[in-house]
Amino acid sequence: MVKIYAIALAAGFLGLIVIIFGGALAENLGRSDSDPGLRMGRAGRMITGGLVGFGMAGMSAEFAPLGFNWGTSLALAIVGGVGAAAWTRFAPQQDGTD
Repeated sequence: MVKIYAIALAAGFLGLIVIIFGGALAENLGRSDSDPGLRMGRAGRMITGGLVGFGMAGMSAEFAPLGFNWGTSLALAIVGGVGAAAWTRFAPQQDGTD
């Protein structure tokens, strides 16, 4: 399961890098229509946040000193993914969209 958490975490961080740097580039060029965070929409941002949360929570549970079994680690990873997706859904946007 560690490989699945690592892949989810890497994909989520790649998505975050695209959103952050793409948004900064779009802002500096004055082309808000090409901002990846806006083009992805709310669902795309929730998926990206969910991937990061799932990967981080899963890796944290797998390497915890408490010795969780794989089922407990998976449950904690799902809770982390849902929590991160909810955070990206309900966190206030700075540009006032969504």
